[in-house]
Formats: sequence, structure tokens, C-alpha cells
Amino acid sequence: MPQTITRLNPPTLPNSEDMGYSQISIVEPGRMAYVSGQVAWRPDGEPVPSDIAKQAKIAATNAKAALDALGATPEDIVILRCFAVGLTPETLEKLFPPILEMFNGAMPCITGVGVAALASPDLKVELELTVRLPD
Repeated sequence: MPQTITRLNPPTLPNSEDMGYSQISIVEPGRMAYVSGQVAWRPDGEPVPSDIAKQAKIAATNAKAALDALGATPEDIVILRCFAVGLTPETLEKLFPPILEMFNGAMPCITGVGVAALASPDLKVELELTVRLPD
């Protein structure tokens, strides 16, 4: 199967490879999927944990379930947008490990966005994905 997404990290931009993502993703023509923001809500209705790292793990698990439903893998993610309440360098350190674990070595583009609130007062993180569907 031909590669449908090419990752670039030009030397004229900050090195993002060490942090686990790419600066640029070039997508070959094909079908695309846009995955709604995944949060720490679970199918069984279990309460949302207050810890942002635990919320990131659940949101990443939900994002992976969406990929599975699409027949896609983390390699097919073009960009992931991470919305976080009160985004700081410290919260990024807590958010990135479970997200990178979900990537399983794939290095899509990532955008982190600090927000004042999400859909529910107990939510602290939301992951939105753009995915190039495999042929």
C-alpha cells in the first residue's frame, strides 16, 4: 500500500520529532474522516476523573476506538488538536504521555489549544482528529 501521508520536519522549523509529532503532514488525495472531540466520557457512564492525565488517557482511548471504527491506525492521523482547560507547560507534560502512547510511534501534526472551558465543567481535555482513511 502506498504511503498516503508524508511527514516533514524541516530544519528551518523547531525540532518536533523529539517531542513525538511532525511539523507538516502532506496528504495524498483520498477519503478523509473528521473525528469529533473525544473527552473523558466512557461508554459505561463511569464518572470523569479530576486528574488531567487520567482524562487524557481516557480521551486517547476514545480517539483510538474512533480510529478502530474507521479501520484506521494512528499512522492515518493527519492532525490532532488537543484542547485543554488552563493549558500551561506543566499541563502539557501531563497530557502528552498518554496521547503519544496512543500514537504508537506515529508522528502526526499536533496543535495544543488552551481554552477557558469545554462542554461540561468536569472536562479538562478534548482531542479532535483529522484522519486520512486507508485505501
